[in-house]
Amino acid sequence: MPSSKTASSILNGINDTGGRTTATAATPTTNATASAESNTEGLRLKQRIGLFNGCAIIIGVIVGSGIFVSPKGVIMESGSVGMSLLVWFSCGIFSLMGALCYAELGTSIPKSGGDYAYIKEAFGEIPAFLFLWVSLVIINPSSNAITALTFANYVLQPVFGQCDIPDAAVRLLLFINCYNVSWATKTQNVFTVTKVIALLIIIITGFVWLGLGNTEHLKHPWDGTILNFGSTSLAFYQGIYSFAGWNYLNFVTEELKNPYQNLPRAIYISLPAVTLIYVFCNLAYFAVLGIDGVIDSNAVAVSFADAYMGKFSILMPIFVACSTVGSLNGVLFAASRMFFVGARDGQLPELLGMINYKLVTPLPSLIVLGVISLIMLSTTDLFLLINYTAFTEALMVAFAGASLLYLRWKQPDLPRPIKLNLLIPIFFMIMCLFLIIFPFFVSPFEVIIGLVITLSGIPVYFIGVYWKSKPKWFTDNWIKFTHFCQKLSISVPEET
Repeated sequence: MPSSKTASSILNGINDTGGRTTATAATPTTNATASAESNTEGLRLKQRIGLFNGCAIIIGVIVGSGIFVSPKGVIMESGSVGMSLLVWFSCGIFSLMGALCYAELGTSIPKSGGDYAYIKEAFGEIPAFLFLWVSLVIINPSSNAITALTFANYVLQPVFGQCDIPDAAVRLLLFINCYNVSWATKTQNVFTVTKVIALLIIIITGFVWLGLGNTEHLKHPWDGTILNFGSTSLAFYQGIYSFAGWNYLNFVTEELKNPYQNLPRAIYISLPAVTLIYVFCNLAYFAVLGIDGVIDSNAVAVSFADAYMGKFSILMPIFVACSTVGSLNGVLFAASRMFFVGARDGQLPELLGMINYKLVTPLPSLIVLGVISLIMLSTTDLFLLINYTAFTEALMVAFAGASLLYLRWKQPDLPRPIKLNLLIPIFFMIMCLFLIIFPFFVSPFEVIIGLVITLSGIPVYFIGVYWKSKPKWFTDNWIKFTHFCQKLSISVPEET
């Protein structure tokens, strides 16, 4: 790792060449400077993610706040234990179908960026930019805000008991949670193992409870079932939010060791495991708390622990905190790479496509994503955030799924190490359309807001990306600002 003095000598050579911001080493008058020049050669993100790390990213991102928040939303819209469990299982099947589609796309187009890379390959720059835009302003920041708010709620719940948690305290913990993000894959592994252990404790406790003959909450599993398309769609929204993240490993494909094998293997291992854990975890919730107990609780896992685990219940908030922080870490790690690739392609400001010279990480894109996540604190309604995020993400995932079908048609000779039966992507697309259309009839305002935010990216694209002949005063000041941020973040462009 170079010293700060060496890094400074390199960044002092920042200049502009042909409109592109670059970083060059200062005149090599000393051995230190010459060494710095040598160190900058080949400066790029490295292939450091193995199979276990890949599984940790997928499971770590998926198992975040959702399983601790969404059980309430799913049961409120589904009405019965049986229907709720069916929704959870169906969400797992849907996510697995989508992940299989992404396994084909990720091995056919082995680029980082995930959905962005696939949409760009199939449909061009504008749809790809819209995905980047909506991911940057709503999908990822909302997900981070929800995860961090859940972290705050669970940590503070034991302190405040049944009292309302002060918003200021929640927001303070959220700020701390979002601000201190400097973990890598080993930390992700630890958090993933911790959260799986926590969920297994819940599952085992639930089965022990049932084994003792406490089955009264499960005697009539289908009583109260709500059967209408709107409610079922919203129940799926809540459940699918808990599976969000199954595509995040595709964002870091270029950093995977042996991506042609490890990408699909990580998917095959992670999705079935998460689905089974979720179904059995919800079964345990209902067995101990019943429907009313789940609906009345703002911290389902803590209420579960209080009801059965006695003095050991104090451990549950710690487990939940590890789960949510681990998910937040995984989202920031993967999503920052997507914005990094978008900037590298010229779709986002060039600064976001730069790498910190010392850490060899996309620090500028991490900072921007963290700041926008903090802005999401303007709302305290978690379920409203979930509805905004779920509709918009379903829309973008549908585009990525459609890219598989489009590329099958337009590029039949594209090398495909994995080639699915067409029924799988077709079924996946039908489910995406279902999730997009029916909420219009139930919560049109939230859907329209999400759609407006998505389409607002069109003028942003034409002004920020398509318009090349911007005024000189603007270009000069933008370059100065970029240079300033480069020096501040000690970041340079990736070496190709």
